[in-house]
Amino acid sequence: MNATLDILGITGPIYLAIALGFLCTRYGVFAKADMQLFGKFTIHLALPALLFNALSQRSVGEILNGQYLGAYALGSLLVMLLGLWWARKIKGYSLSYSSTMAMGMCCPNSGFVGYPIILLSLGPVAGVALALNMVIENFLLLPLLMAIADSQGGQSSRWQRVLGQTFKNLARNPMIWGILGGFLFSWSGLHMPAAIGSTINLFAQSSAALSLFVIGGALVGLKVDGLKMPVTQIAVGKLLIHPLAIWAVLVWWVPIDDPALRAAALLTGAMPMLGIYTILSQRHGHGAVSAAALLVTTVLSFFTLSAVLWVLKS
Repeated sequence: MNATLDILGITGPIYLAIALGFLCTRYGVFAKADMQLFGKFTIHLALPALLFNALSQRSVGEILNGQYLGAYALGSLLVMLLGLWWARKIKGYSLSYSSTMAMGMCCPNSGFVGYPIILLSLGPVAGVALALNMVIENFLLLPLLMAIADSQGGQSSRWQRVLGQTFKNLARNPMIWGILGGFLFSWSGLHMPAAIGSTINLFAQSSAALSLFVIGGALVGLKVDGLKMPVTQIAVGKLLIHPLAIWAVLVWWVPIDDPALRAAALLTGAMPMLGIYTILSQRHGHGAVSAAALLVTTVLSFFTLSAVLWVLKS
């Protein structure tokens, strides 16, 4: 009973914040366009401040955890390949549609959902886990999946340009700069002036609640009608197969010595897919299925994350 209450004490506030964002948008307190503005603030200021704060206050040895990077990358790549094989070879979907399904299965919402949950359950290690997750997602998983999607229709020669454009976008991503800035500051051994440190901390503290509120508002208007089969497949891949793949990698191939980071990797696998999933898939005309999958996995992740937390606490 106490363990159940402890788990609800972690997941309850997360999903109540998401529900509040949904209700405030659904009943007109905020417009859905406001969620884009709040999301822009979170991506451009709050999360970069959080990442800088988390990394700049730790040693380089704590940040560059090769075990975590290897385990998370290998587990996610296994799910990505499985998703591509299932969608392409078994279901006969197009290459771009298969890439969309695989992206939903292996790319979690590390920033908007993952960080708040890991922070409440594991504490300050959440910032390091978020930074390491974003390195794998932004430099490995997303570039590969976008290149595969864009290679459809005999355009395989374009993949070099796709990857080049992806890395140009990364160079303009404020969260990547937050990671690099935090790492360089940690490496330099400098001490942050109190006034600047307090300012960065103010913005960092706003990231958790605001990001969850934005997720809730973004769910308004999403529909599942007529898409039950692919949505179910994506949800099973994301919420069940992804955490199981990471668990298998941790047990048999790449163990993580730090118990907090090991738990963070498992929790990351059980998260719903990344918040910009729908935006990325709209490029190839798959916005409807990605929006439906985002809605379903966000709702169901309450149960899968609670289950993973229960296992970790038992």
